[in-house]
Amino acid sequence: MVSPVDSLFVKAQNTTLPKSLRPISPPPDNVPKHKHVKDLKLRTKLNRQAAHAARSKALVEDAELLLMSEAGKMQVETELERTWRIGQDDIVQGAGQEAAKGRRELKLDGGPYRSRYSRNGRHLAIVGSMGHVATFDWQTGTMHAELQLQETCRDITFLQDQSFFAVAQKKYVFIYDRDGVELHRLKAHIEPTRLEFLPYHWLLASVGNNGFLKYQDTSTGHIVAEHRTKLGACHTLAQNKHNAVLHLGHSNGVVTLWTPNIPHPVVQILAHLGPVVGLSVDPSSGGRYMATSGQDGIIKVWDCRNWKGTVREWTTRGGSAELEWSARGALGVAVGGSVNVYTKPSIQTPHVAKAPPPLYLTHPIPHRPLTSVRFCPFQDILTIGHNAGLSSILVPGAGEPNFDSTEADPFENKKARREREVKGLLDKIQPDMITLDPDFIGALAPPTKLTTAVNDTHDVPFARLPRLERLRVQGKADETELVDDDDEDAAEGDGDKNDKPQSRMEKEKRKMRGKGKSVKRYLRKQRKNVIDPTAVAIRAKLEKQREEKRVAKAIENGQVEARKPSALDRFRRP
Repeated sequence: MVSPVDSLFVKAQNTTLPKSLRPISPPPDNVPKHKHVKDLKLRTKLNRQAAHAARSKALVEDAELLLMSEAGKMQVETELERTWRIGQDDIVQGAGQEAAKGRRELKLDGGPYRSRYSRNGRHLAIVGSMGHVATFDWQTGTMHAELQLQETCRDITFLQDQSFFAVAQKKYVFIYDRDGVELHRLKAHIEPTRLEFLPYHWLLASVGNNGFLKYQDTSTGHIVAEHRTKLGACHTLAQNKHNAVLHLGHSNGVVTLWTPNIPHPVVQILAHLGPVVGLSVDPSSGGRYMATSGQDGIIKVWDCRNWKGTVREWTTRGGSAELEWSARGALGVAVGGSVNVYTKPSIQTPHVAKAPPPLYLTHPIPHRPLTSVRFCPFQDILTIGHNAGLSSILVPGAGEPNFDSTEADPFENKKARREREVKGLLDKIQPDMITLDPDFIGALAPPTKLTTAVNDTHDVPFARLPRLERLRVQGKADETELVDDDDEDAAEGDGDKNDKPQSRMEKEKRKMRGKGKSVKRYLRKQRKNVIDPTAVAIRAKLEKQREEKRVAKAIENGQVEARKPSALDRFRRP
């Protein structure tokens, strides 16, 4: 007979919390406490954020200690050898049997083709311009769905996982499930050309021939934002995975950066003298570097922190190029009839000459045009879409070897996928939190310079201040006082009378003295908070006259000796 206490003990041993409710790690010891904050609710929120930041920092340090090995790359034995001379046959022979499966050629009709991998790198979606759509598990060869839409298709992307995918068709955007069943027709997305999905915000973004950038929440079905770019049709779209900012390349050579909460581009630069055809952001550096390619055949690498110029710039053969950064910072460039791969730090090191960086790997592809370049997550595989299908090559050292199973797990089962989907939906980030600087969210606001105190009473927003106060805060206010000559004489006379108190009538009379002079009237009209050369000259002339009067009065009183005339006075300027 089991007692109730023993039964409770057995249940406690066999019962566990769900993964979504378990603590990630114990809280660190040295967590700063915001004891100076009087608001209890705000203090608790700040302490929680500080504990989360300290825990994340400790976990990153532990990961760096555990993952000491670097991703392997091709190495040559002598200085005369080059890695780009090694072909795919030699790489396949040197790689393992499992890694060699990534080298394949898919010959398909209905191209040119574009491809997109899922977040865990396990599933692949392809779309041809003639309407052929297919999604499958490329490792096992399991086909999920295959459609023949019989119309023009321009792009494809997975949504939160491999269960749903969106296709940019001729007129609208359509969403299909894993089996290829049509679920939604998004009529708001008219003539789409490129698609992107923001996984942490559950937003499907599209840009089309009408020049509108639209965000749609896939969890609620509502249009979150709709921006008019005013730059015509757009055929280039990429996202910065670090801060979820979308980068658009336009036909006039301009690259714009967009967020859902601002109706105008947050950054706008003239990148090329012709249309922008390729665009990608480096995920390995936290979104610091952006690569662009134009119709003029020039590839440029930009530093997204200052936008003061290109870090590296070189010219390619064959015109326009398709670009893609890998998870380890390798840049794939598909141009002409070949694919070239460049690695860092050479492509991120400032170089004055317009010479191409050292080439890491190259592979010829005879099927033109090359329309897409995609690196497989957590694998050293590069997939190129072209007119005759798709080609996948091995690029040693391009993929991230260490994955986070809470973010994207290549070996997840059906139960883990459902749990991750629910947890991702609960942790969905609001679109208003997308900014260029993601560290801005949750930080204490610095004292702004656009708020000042009027009469030392209370703070007033800068936009609500009077005009004179705004100019005074900016240091542009003209606060020079117009002192009348009679007022100065009266002030000096008051000193001789031993500061005898004046009546109110005398003060008013003295205050209005000299107001009717023409020069004073002119200066009063010109007394604006704008620097006027004429008014400045008149004030200087009046100041000079006052100074001459003071000197003459001092000579009469014997305080200053009179200056003796000289023969050189005739050459003095008046």
